[in-house]
Amino acid sequence: MLKALRWKLTLLYLFAAVALVSIGGFGTYLLIDRYFQQTTDLALQYKMALQFRILGLSVPEELEDAETQWLQNNQDILAPVLASDLPSNSDDHSDDDSHDNQGNETDNRESYFYNAELAAIFVVMLDGGGDPISVPGVPVPPGSYSIAALDNVQANGYDLRTVDIPGQGRVRLLSYATGTKVPVALQAGRLLSDQDRVLNQYLIYLGILGGIVSVFLAVASWLLAGRSLDPAQKAWDQQQTFVSNASHELRTPLTFIRATADYSLRRKPPAEQAEHLENILNECDYMDELVDDLLLLSRMDANRLKLELDLLSIPKLFAETLTRVQRRAETEGITLVSNDYDITIYADHTRMRQALLILLDNALRFTPAGGKVELTAEKAGKFILIKVSDTGKGIAPEHLPHLFKRFYQVGTPENAENRSNGLGLSIAHTLIEAHHGTIKVESKFGEGAQFTISLPVPKLKD
Repeated sequence: MLKALRWKLTLLYLFAAVALVSIGGFGTYLLIDRYFQQTTDLALQYKMALQFRILGLSVPEELEDAETQWLQNNQDILAPVLASDLPSNSDDHSDDDSHDNQGNETDNRESYFYNAELAAIFVVMLDGGGDPISVPGVPVPPGSYSIAALDNVQANGYDLRTVDIPGQGRVRLLSYATGTKVPVALQAGRLLSDQDRVLNQYLIYLGILGGIVSVFLAVASWLLAGRSLDPAQKAWDQQQTFVSNASHELRTPLTFIRATADYSLRRKPPAEQAEHLENILNECDYMDELVDDLLLLSRMDANRLKLELDLLSIPKLFAETLTRVQRRAETEGITLVSNDYDITIYADHTRMRQALLILLDNALRFTPAGGKVELTAEKAGKFILIKVSDTGKGIAPEHLPHLFKRFYQVGTPENAENRSNGLGLSIAHTLIEAHHGTIKVESKFGEGAQFTISLPVPKLKD
């Protein structure tokens, strides 16, 4: 019993660990993806602003803001470049040629930095027909421009989108209208294959690391759950041992008391003494039944109840079971009804009969004289349904969820001899579950009750 609880706790801990790893990992993945996109978009805007300046066009305000932000974000890297002398292509250049004014010097050094950092970004100039204008010495990845974005550029002045290019992957494109006839629009783009590769590698590493962490946490959770439940397991084992020993020890005095009372009753004592002796016999029978139930529950809790499974004929099982309660039903004026549907189940003969007797005893105790108790069986798809129904007073809705709990009793019948210890339905429920079946109850107060046992149809060997 506690072993099952240990498994549940371990699975709960593992689920929580996997959930935390997944949330943290994929949250980080989304943050990295968002960072890549924001960085790429800002670089595209910076490159677009620079292209506007190269063409002598008026730079849009948002591109100027992006340009300023990009330079601020990279000022730690850009400062050493601006503070150093640019490498010259020829020793013939004079100081006046290379430093004609401060503005040109800054632009040149920014371009030098730009060539090192933004080489992954390309720029395409489009004419009025949407065709690219080739520029000598400026290679453009084939098919990397987007004609579809041109319509949005003409309507809104700019466009930003991600497109898929066959054979190359995803490309982030920023398009702007120039306000001139040639070129009509500019498109700055960046292939995202390197970013996608980083993200995919991150997912792989996340999966490997998450698996290792989950296994480690599962083992740790199993050990922690075992350590936490160890005192409870010892207490449970001691309780089961006590119940088992106490039940065995009770049998001897009960047998002696019953034998003595029975012997005294056979000697025909006075009426008052006979009544007392009969009460003793009834109490002994009740205690003997309670001891049997406690022993059975103890074996079931300790998983020591062995079932001798075999093919059983439903008509034969019903006949044997009804024979045990027929006389009692006749005495109490209750009619027993059963069908003779020829069905075979795979079950333990003794334990299945015991479960049915518990249900029939429960039905007879709460069915008044003149009532009816039915025991029927039918096949429903892949299951066999065994039903025990009665025409008694029924069960109130608030009791239905608790009927199969140990020692739970709805009420005591008027006949004190038919009292119950509250273990019968719990035992029946456990026995049916041991057969890989289920049991449920349906009832409307004042209209009787129906218990339904569902068992899988046996798979017959060829």
